[in-house]
Amino acid sequence: MTDPADTGRPDILCIGAMLWDVIGRAPRRMAPGADVPGRIRHIPGGVALNVAVALARRGLRPAVLSAVGRDPEGEALVAEAERLGVITAHLARDTGLPTDTYMGIEDSEGLIAAVADVHSLEDAGTAILAALDAALADWTAPVVLDGNLTEDLLATVSRDPRLSRADLRVVPASPGKAERLEPLIAARRGCFYLNRLEAEILAGRACPDAATAAQAVVARGAARVLVTDGPRPVAEAISGGPTLTVAPPAVTVARVTGAGDCFLAAHLAAELAGQPRDAALRRAVDAAAAHVSGKDVP
Repeated sequence: MTDPADTGRPDILCIGAMLWDVIGRAPRRMAPGADVPGRIRHIPGGVALNVAVALARRGLRPAVLSAVGRDPEGEALVAEAERLGVITAHLARDTGLPTDTYMGIEDSEGLIAAVADVHSLEDAGTAILAALDAALADWTAPVVLDGNLTEDLLATVSRDPRLSRADLRVVPASPGKAERLEPLIAARRGCFYLNRLEAEILAGRACPDAATAAQAVVARGAARVLVTDGPRPVAEAISGGPTLTVAPPAVTVARVTGAGDCFLAAHLAAELAGQPRDAALRRAVDAAAAHVSGKDVP
């Protein structure tokens, strides 16, 4: 648990969505328009916060830069994030905007549909970066960038001198927002974490597997790309180096929301611990499988 007044230097910045997830899950396969019994949970979410929580669980000190309202939902969200070990001292809280929300429907085979209301994050714009001029000035450590940021803000970050020495780790929030990452590819900055559909969107063509998709995005200009593909092999491609693949273990699906965020956090934590490429990729694959199976949390 972090102290609400904690303004100490974090290890990692996670910039993007911090919101409430409302997840409805049915224990069997659903058809379009189905009305079935199941469970509905309200849990802290958003790509930036999900990654931060997973990093905190691994003993790191992440801080989230996001917009969170002063409404009751926002107060409860900040309190829960602090309980989970995330530094919240650098949030934009006084924007006058409500706390954002994500709603997802899952069945036994995965995500059916989702709606992300991140208008407050989008409207806050560069206000969420204010701490880079103060407590977080001269930042050189890793930064996780969430594709929930607007394309304009992602473009700003790609050329922001305050982050010119940062190790950027970039993740789209969904396939529908993958194209927002184009400015970062054009800037040849960052390590990208994508699923195969997101990689295909950025590559501009269909790909038969994760390895082909990762290589296609590298060919577009990205220096390093990791691509997941559900239960099929995961791949990491780098410019001028060999492509690695790892097959995930078979698991029973208990949930899918947040699996990619868990993958990123485990991979980054492994690299910060000095693990080589192949070991870090395996660690990330195993962590995502544990998340999907529901075994990574009580």
